[in-house]
Amino acid sequence: MPEPRIHGREFVRTFFTTPTAEKGVEDSAKKLRKAIELRGMQAPDVWVPDNEDATAPNMRDEGAQNIAEVVAEGGAEFPGEIHPRVVWHRNDPEARYKGLQHMLEIADPDKGAVENIDGFVIPEVGDIDDWKKADEFITIVENEYGLEEGSLNMSVIIESGQAELAMGELRDEMGKPTNNLERLFLLVDGEVDYTKDMRAITPTGALPEWKELRHNTSRGASAAGLIAVDGPYDDIRDVDGYRQRITENSAMGMNGIWSLTPGQVEVANKEPLPPQEGSWLIDADGREVELTDEGDVQVYEGDRVSLEETDDGYVLTVGNDEQTLDEDELKQELVDLTSYVPSMDDIVDSMEEFEAAKEAGKGAIAMTRATTVRIDGVEVDIQSDRMWDEATYQALMTPVKLFKDVYENRPDQHEELAELYSEDVVERAMEVGE
Repeated sequence: MPEPRIHGREFVRTFFTTPTAEKGVEDSAKKLRKAIELRGMQAPDVWVPDNEDATAPNMRDEGAQNIAEVVAEGGAEFPGEIHPRVVWHRNDPEARYKGLQHMLEIADPDKGAVENIDGFVIPEVGDIDDWKKADEFITIVENEYGLEEGSLNMSVIIESGQAELAMGELRDEMGKPTNNLERLFLLVDGEVDYTKDMRAITPTGALPEWKELRHNTSRGASAAGLIAVDGPYDDIRDVDGYRQRITENSAMGMNGIWSLTPGQVEVANKEPLPPQEGSWLIDADGREVELTDEGDVQVYEGDRVSLEETDDGYVLTVGNDEQTLDEDELKQELVDLTSYVPSMDDIVDSMEEFEAAKEAGKGAIAMTRATTVRIDGVEVDIQSDRMWDEATYQALMTPVKLFKDVYENRPDQHEELAELYSEDVVERAMEVGE
């Protein structure tokens, strides 16, 4: 079983940052006021009024004031959590002190915002002692205003090798009476500053992928009962690339990602959820291609895979690899080349079937998936069986748990979820696993 989450949310899909103050406009808090009005799929799970990198240094004092004002006015109606980011740096005492001053400004009960503030985001942390300093500053804020210790969460941005290594120490440090590190909530990757800290160079100047960092952050979050979030995807027009990044992250247990625009928020809110419709994929010479659904037949329409029926059997060509196969061999080859992406309805059906079998005293059952594949006009019936036991059931429950977490924490998205899946599927999804 995974480590239990410390806080109410088990998943965070979206981490959306907004500048807190801009110079030269009539209302310096205009972008904050616009962001706090977001609802439905355009509203993030976690909103981050960003009083650090997104706000000019000479505007940050005003930015802290703006956060308090805007959150006091509209925070109660905002559907996600609110976690302002303040200035901090592992090597700069002045920056840490300024961060403390801004937290005191934002959390002052007389300002009326703190009851709608869920925590603070601390950037540029270093080794574990630095994390403890940030925790202690938040404890000071709580004590200054008579708040319950631990009531304000702390999320950190992993932007240095020190911070990456510190994640490995969390299990030993959390829970000690000398700190309040149980307040930790999100571990968020900051690949830009991490690249600078690592002195990394690429020929084009583009960021490295840092798959190891993402894996380590996901592992650190899992081990400590926290939530991992990937950093910003700067090319806001590359929607397909953003989706691909989310898919890659989800495969390593990182279901959240930084969002820079409401459009990215909407994509990131939907992408980790199970699809509305199931689909068949084929491995076309190293590239996964979705087959065209024509009812009872799934059709391949590309040129990387070809199939010809001969007097002696079949000739299957994938890229430059040509095979002569009999019918049984062809069916097995196509089973190996194809895969199925289940819809939410498919997942719930399988869960219900396994639960019924378990109730009847069966510890394992075979789940069958069958279809007809057409390549170059040649149709082949394929079928695969997958053995389900309790471990399989628990692993494949994760997307359903994600859906439940969203449904329970984001009532503003209920209507859109019902439109996506239907009321019946939503009701059944909420009941499986209970």
